[in-house]
Amino acid sequence: MSSTMKVFLLLAVMVYISKAQLDGTSGKDCLCRNVRNAIGSRNNIKDIQIHPVTLYCDQVEIVVTLNSGLRYCLNPRLKAVQKLMAKIMKPVTSTTARPTELTSTTARV
Repeated sequence: MSSTMKVFLLLAVMVYISKAQLDGTSGKDCLCRNVRNAIGSRNNIKDIQIHPVTLYCDQVEIVVTLNSGLRYCLNPRLKAVQKLMAKIMKPVTSTTARPTELTSTTARV
């Protein structure tokens, strides 16, 4: 077998293996199998994790952990969830005043 034929055969095998790996895992390894369409009590929320789209999961996932340890997923398309995320991600403005000018004293000898 010629070396050119070997190279084409090797490339074909690599493409086939790569395609098989991507087809088997793309978008199917998401954390959230089911999502809730209600937030529930905001006072009981201990933690919120936002998982962006990846090669393995083709959707944004929002995982909520309650104080009791219960975890569930929220539907990111709901208006209430979007408002909650906007409120959480809003930068906090500081109300404390900073000194406008630094002063230093030098000792004269």
